[in-house]
Formats: sequence, C-alpha cells, structure tokens
Amino acid sequence: MIDRLKDLIAKNFSNKNIETKNNILMKSRKEVEINGNGTSGYTIKEGIHKGTVLGHIVREKSVLENS
Repeated sequence: MIDRLKDLIAKNFSNKNIETKNNILMKSRKEVEINGNGTSGYTIKEGIHKGTVLGHIVREKSVLENS
C-alpha cells in the first residue's frame, strides 16, 4: 500500500513540475502584433528591414457606379 502511494506522489510531483515549467514558458513568450495600426500583417520593428510589413494582404477597392 505504501509503495503505491509513493508512486502516486512521485507522479503527481513530476506532473506539477512539468506544468509549472510550461506555464513559465507560456508567460515568457512575446506576442506578435498583427493588425496593429490598420495593417493586415506583421510590421518588423528592428533591423535592416525595419518598417517592412510581412504577410500584408492587399484588397482592391471596389468602384461603385451611380446609375
């Protein structure tokens, strides 16, 4: 009986360690700002390509005709 409890306690401890490490990794990630400032892509903020928009979707404006 005691061996079974030790095994369960050890599994629970290892699962808690993995869960806390995953939470720390998720909180330390920086999110990318997509659709910021009206763009439909991601704007590079540093480096030689600063200001370039990646994945920009360009839609042609429809022309409305008056009849």
